This record gives sequence, structure tokens and C-alpha cells, in this order.
Amino acid sequence: MKNITAFYLNGCPYCKGAKEALAELIEENPAYRQVAVDWYEESEHPEVVQGHSYYYVPSMFIGTEKLYEAQPGQSYDAIKAHVKAALDAALKA
Repeated sequence: MKNITAFYLNGCPYCKGAKEALAELIEENPAYRQVAVDWYEESEHPEVVQGHSYYYVPSMFIGTEKLYEAQPGQSYDAIKAHVKAALDAALKA
């Protein structure tokens, strides 16, 4: 199992949705509690952002491998599906 590094911006509605989806997924499947998700506000942690290639937030990575990058207009259901896929990938890694 690997940790997930996630980048967000304060005030971003997609980031809020991703965090809500993460909490919901953990309630639905307690196995997801095993995955450490380290959230970094990108403007406060430029040293952590370095080496990660993305444009939109939230973005989730294992190492520098991008698992998810939000897209403008994404629905909550789409965000939740991507967060779930990231968690599944972390559990398998």
C-alpha cells in the first residue's frame, strides 16, 4: 500500500468535493482508512508541489504518478469515482 499526496487550493469547490467524497468513501468502505492521504495547499507548500505535473486541483498522486486531476465542470459523482479509483490504486500498490 502506498500513500497518496493530494494538492488543493482553499476555496476550490472541486477540492471541497474531493475531501467530502474521501470522507464518504471511508464511511462506505472502512478499508480506505488504511490509505494515508496527505493534503497540501499548493500555494503554502511549493516545495512539495515541485516535481508533480498538473494544472487543476484537486490532484492526487502516488509518488509523481498522477492518479487524478480534476477538470472544470466535473460533477460530484465524477469526483467521487476518481477519488475511489485513487484509493483503490493505493491499496493495490
